Amino acid sequence: MIERNRARSRVQGVFAAAAAMFALLCPANDYPFRPAALTNVTVIGGFWLPRIETNRLVTLKTDFEKCELARIPNFRKAAAHEWGTFKGIPFDDSDVYKVVEGAAYILALHPDAELEKYVDSVNEAIAGAQEPDGYLYTARTLGHTKIGKDGKLGFDRMGPTRWSYLSHSHEFYNVGHLYEAAVAYWEATGKRTLLDAAIKSADLIDRTFGPAPSQLKDTSGHQEIELALCKLYRATGEARYLKLAQFLLDMRGRQGGDARWGKVSAQSGELVAGSEMDAHGAYFQTHLPVTRQREAVGHAVRATYLYCGMADVAALAGNDDYIKAIDAIWENVVRKKLALNGSVGARHRGESFGANYELPNETAYNETCAGIGNALWNERMFLMHGDAKYIDVMELAIYNGILSGVSLRGDEFFYPNPLASKGGYKRSKWFGCSCCPVNVVRFIPQIAQFAYATRANAAYVNLFVESDVKLSLYWGDVKLSQKTAYPWEGNSRIEVTPESPDGTLAFTLNIRVPGWCVGRPVPSDLYTQTEPGTLADFSVKVNGENVEVAPVDGFCAIDRAWKKGDVVEVQMNMPPRRIKAHPAVEADRGRLAVMRGPVLYCAEGADNGGRAFDAVIPADASFATGEIAIGDQSFPSLKSSNGVVLVPYAIWGNRASGNEMQTWFPVERPPVVASASHCFSRDSVGAAIDGVEPKASDDQSIPRLTFWDHKGTREWVQFDFSAPKTLRGVEIYWFDDTGKGECRLPEAWSLSWRESEDAPWQECALPGTIAKDRFCALELPSAATAQAVRINIALQKRFSGGILECRFK
Repeated sequence: MIERNRARSRVQGVFAAAAAMFALLCPANDYPFRPAALTNVTVIGGFWLPRIETNRLVTLKTDFEKCELARIPNFRKAAAHEWGTFKGIPFDDSDVYKVVEGAAYILALHPDAELEKYVDSVNEAIAGAQEPDGYLYTARTLGHTKIGKDGKLGFDRMGPTRWSYLSHSHEFYNVGHLYEAAVAYWEATGKRTLLDAAIKSADLIDRTFGPAPSQLKDTSGHQEIELALCKLYRATGEARYLKLAQFLLDMRGRQGGDARWGKVSAQSGELVAGSEMDAHGAYFQTHLPVTRQREAVGHAVRATYLYCGMADVAALAGNDDYIKAIDAIWENVVRKKLALNGSVGARHRGESFGANYELPNETAYNETCAGIGNALWNERMFLMHGDAKYIDVMELAIYNGILSGVSLRGDEFFYPNPLASKGGYKRSKWFGCSCCPVNVVRFIPQIAQFAYATRANAAYVNLFVESDVKLSLYWGDVKLSQKTAYPWEGNSRIEVTPESPDGTLAFTLNIRVPGWCVGRPVPSDLYTQTEPGTLADFSVKVNGENVEVAPVDGFCAIDRAWKKGDVVEVQMNMPPRRIKAHPAVEADRGRLAVMRGPVLYCAEGADNGGRAFDAVIPADASFATGEIAIGDQSFPSLKSSNGVVLVPYAIWGNRASGNEMQTWFPVERPPVVASASHCFSRDSVGAAIDGVEPKASDDQSIPRLTFWDHKGTREWVQFDFSAPKTLRGVEIYWFDDTGKGECRLPEAWSLSWRESEDAPWQECALPGTIAKDRFCALELPSAATAQAVRINIALQKRFSGGILECRFK
């Protein structure tokens, strides 16, 4: 323990030296609110200590082991000039950098000589792979053979020469993560191997790109380098890096007609709206100059990293136009594009934002990296403006859409985080593109740092995390010790210890008043509580005396002369609350979700007889609290008065892999519920009865149910009625994309029905008609009473199939 404390003191000394250097080298401009120093926060128990330890002991080890299979060897081979031996995809380099960054934060908080020695060896391999002029991209150094073409998606490709395919090559994205890792590792250990490599790389890019006639005019395809250059600027004081970050941001929407980015007007230098490549430009956020963007569009991770970079440059360079843009984009997201799990990016296609209010559940993408990007952006927005609403959004993402991305064991991961599943979806050990697992490992150690902030002589408690923190204020230092059962319980006890000779210090302590507690689960009307909380649900006491709560910017400010031993007690009422979506969110009409505090709850098949996707919870249902065990951990559960068991959304899929899940519950049983033997993840079973009639069998403009990628199999689609119906027949409009895909009319189909749930299935002996571009009927010989109908389908050999619409007679 003595050695560990000495090591931690050494790390704190390095951080202090880095802060002192920054103060000497850099101008005063930066965010007006400052987060607590990483090494000044110690998580001591509660919810977060087990998760942080799992990240340290399991996730970090898992990520390094997976990276040792090909990613890290690429660097070693590049250092040895082993031409033609590259394995993987060009942006695999970034995975290694992200794991090194996570290791740096872990080492700063928990010194480990063995881990540090190993990471040193990885850093030596990275530095050894760097070419003499600073270029670092193992795919090119090792002779990767896949070359991209302008205007074509090719994320496994690079350009024929350096920088010639920046829209897809990830050259800038990779080194951006290098810079973040380098700064983090230097701050944690004082070692410069990686930092020197980062500086050498940034100097090369600064020489190559810029406004001078001899320099290249281009920008990153996947944003990351912009925010990373700001970190490098803070670490070194080299103003060129900040100017380069702003140049790369300002080049967006001004690529001079390059087909990779979109068609650009020669007169204005701006993308031509409605041009053939307009949507392609929006994917990269190059459809307009960044200062003119007002809506979140395109690839969600790229977008959130862009907004982080814009916030950093705005804070450091005082760019009001950037602030206006990201303020407007933030409003667009929280009002129209934020999932209830705090993540963003509705569409699988392009991993992108959807249209306003396009917030699906079963087909939602909500990539783990997008949740992390959203959290990092909202942390920066708080540092810019000091409003607790940004912390509300960050907290929603952390406890739901981010933590769901990693298993409780820490060694399995979600890439998308849907809000419903009909079964079959489960976490994976690793991915060909494994940006999410390596993003998790670097994000979790930073969470405690996000819990606190300062400005001048004011301290801010943003997140309720059981921890000790030392904060440096204008008039002196203070230690806060927080004890809390949050997010499971709404209580927090904060002991104040001024570090002054007389044990007193006058300052303002700001306690966040969470939006969920006072009636606003998000800072907009996108989601509302059916029975809203009020300010009466939040109370604060100091040394047992009530404090008047009159929030300003979402904080309860307590301004007093604090003395050693003063205790602040925060109490937040935390009943289960029903959440209603804005009526424009089509997927959630007639449905309500359930939250308790900042935690979203879901139903899992594991607790509900194997079925959860179609679970119904009436609007007036009440809830009883309980407990559920997963391994050696226990978690709060809820049980509705009609018998549906709910668990925290973030832990779903940790027991019964691939079971059903639902978060948005119908308040009454719909007239008919569809289920199927299989449905492609990007399609919907409910599309078969959505009432949208096709124009033709190959109509791809409407939702559909397909059995892809099942081919030549026997499938079924079942329709359960809320009450028995008189059935005379069915009509089906079959999906067939001949000439475009591999779905065809079925080989044959038939009809079964049953009179009640307990009754046997009855078969119709007649076959159904099969034809394109019309409804195909099957008439029963005589009317039958049916509680459920099943369509039995034989797919053609070597082909899949699907249904566009079904009607009952």
